[in-house]
Amino acid sequence: MRMLGRQLAAARRAAGMSQPELSAELNLNGETIASIEQGRRPLKLDIAERCDELLGTKGMLAAGVSNLPEVDQFPLWAEEYMDQEGEAIALSWYDALVVPGLLQTEPYARALLSGRIPSYDADELQAKVEARMRRREILRRKEPPTLSFVIWEPALRWPNGGRETHLEQLRFLRECSELPDLSLQILPLDRPRHAGDAGPFILLETPDHQHLAYTESQRGSQWVSGPDEVSILTRKYAMLRTQALNVEDSQCLLDRLLGEQ
Repeated sequence: MRMLGRQLAAARRAAGMSQPELSAELNLNGETIASIEQGRRPLKLDIAERCDELLGTKGMLAAGVSNLPEVDQFPLWAEEYMDQEGEAIALSWYDALVVPGLLQTEPYARALLSGRIPSYDADELQAKVEARMRRREILRRKEPPTLSFVIWEPALRWPNGGRETHLEQLRFLRECSELPDLSLQILPLDRPRHAGDAGPFILLETPDHQHLAYTESQRGSQWVSGPDEVSILTRKYAMLRTQALNVEDSQCLLDRLLGEQ
């Protein structure tokens, strides 16, 4: 992806076009070409073919796209994911161990990040917490993405940071559950089937309607862009939503958890 991005950038410059000019010719979002050229977003075959025509690259870009692996996976840390998160028009997020990052309060995030091994120094910890809080601006922006969250109940029962931090986090989740563009569902512990037992993941739709998935593990993370693999995770998420409580019952469970505190 990075190699193709550099080739596209070189061909665009050789043709005397700026990124905005090429985006306009392709009828794409203004940031899309920049993301492709930086290797953060895959170059789709139809766009590659159109670029070959516009830039006179004689099928080179389309050939490159056709020979990419079916599933593009590479080491990636959260900073690169957040670039995509900020542009996404839809996010579907399943988490099992912690409250999803977009829905964390500052004390909860600080307690969570303070538990990292090896630990962050004070300045780095503060920078990480501030960056996580800035992500929450997505929830309140004028045109927010469509957001869906499924959270396994144990993540909500873990008193990360102590009683007051736990209470504040539950209250914030209850508040978020009322947002018009946000769906929050809880997967209760008593379900005999669990489509997400292999771990958390996020589904993302970009402004130009690419469907991607993102997963994290202990020491790395990856994008999944192959249609077959994204389809599997999409079907898992659909099943998780049927196994979880509906939105109203999830709100009732949050109210009960708050009452237990």
